[in-house]
Amino acid sequence: MNFIDHSCILIVNDVELTLSELIPKYPLHSTRIIKNEEKDEFQITQANLAIKEAYIASNDIKYIFLCGATFRKEAQNSLLKVLEEPPRNVVFIIITNSKTSMLPTIYSRLPYKYLKKSLLKNESLLNINKLDLKDIYNFLKENQKISKNEAKDIVESILLKVNNQKIKLSHKELDFFSKSIKLLELNSRPINVLTTLLLFLANQKNKH
Repeated sequence: MNFIDHSCILIVNDVELTLSELIPKYPLHSTRIIKNEEKDEFQITQANLAIKEAYIASNDIKYIFLCGATFRKEAQNSLLKVLEEPPRNVVFIIITNSKTSMLPTIYSRLPYKYLKKSLLKNESLLNINKLDLKDIYNFLKENQKISKNEAKDIVESILLKVNNQKIKLSHKELDFFSKSIKLLELNSRPINVLTTLLLFLANQKNKH
């Protein structure tokens, strides 16, 4: 992984592995790593530490790594201002597992790199721009016995496809992806979540 010199979000398979690959490339004295040592979730305590660290003046560029498999909503809201208008010489690098767990207000302000290796073979079969009921039926039929984690990968791959096809989504539409991930984490049936998401997308495209 190459040196990153600007604030951004990295979507990766393994947060700790990515961090271990990146950190040796950065100056020790001006690099800070902020993560929850007890859980995989980045919470308000870590957000407050990040904000405090950002406002400690430095003549050198300070690289602040914010790491978590997921980021609690309250933590993201508290970070919003400092991410939007960071202090001089501060670079924030967010490392997380899921773009859909980030609030639209966060990832609409920061560039992101999707470094997660997709396990899907059917990603290219879905053309979101021309999504119809036949496409949805065939896709769901092929994926009717997938696991929760595989379904989460599919939701992320659909969002990636949306970005690749340069489809502009509203905050409401983006939020639907986040809700789909949350439903899967709450053990909703994967096939039901995917059906709802795809029908929603098809319906929204017909409105545009």
